[in-house]
Formats: sequence, C-alpha cells, structure tokens
Amino acid sequence: MTVYVIVQLKMTDRAAYDRYQARFFDVFRKFSGRLLSADENPQVLEGAWDRDKLVLMSFPDEAAFQAWATSPEYLEISKDRKAGAEGVALLAKGFAPGAS
Repeated sequence: MTVYVIVQLKMTDRAAYDRYQARFFDVFRKFSGRLLSADENPQVLEGAWDRDKLVLMSFPDEAAFQAWATSPEYLEISKDRKAGAEGVALLAKGFAPGAS
C-alpha cells in the first residue's frame, strides 16, 4: 500500500539545509520514492502555519520508505537536514483499493 511522507520544515541554517538539498536526489532516486511537492510558499487555507517549507513524498509501501530512511546514504546527508531545519514529519498510509 502506498505511503506518504509529509514534512514541515522551519529553517535554522540555510547553508546546511542547502547542502542536504543538493545531495537529496542522488540518494532518493535509489529507493522508488516520488517527490510530489517541495513548496517554500504553500497557500495556507485554514489556521496558522509557522513553517518555511512543505515536502510531500510517496513510496510504494512502508518497507520502501524504511529502506530509504534508514539507509547509510540518507543517514549521512540527513545530518545537514537536521542541522539546517527543525522538522515535523508524518507517515500516512494511502487508501487500499476498494476500502470505504
């Protein structure tokens, strides 16, 4: 079942985050993920939003996500993400076909 990763970021060190971003796709493309949105100016429709960037990714299943998130390559570059931004990350399951 497809899973979605929703990340909301507040930048704390743009240079560190930019280093992460520059290396992101080299790692990401190895794990069957799809980047659906990476928006630094999403339109807030309701409520207050105090973040600087929204990222939405999908993976074919949770195993593919975990393979990416725990890979040595991603753990290495994620040091710059953690140094460069405070984040809230959510893992959400997609609907199963035929589910109501």
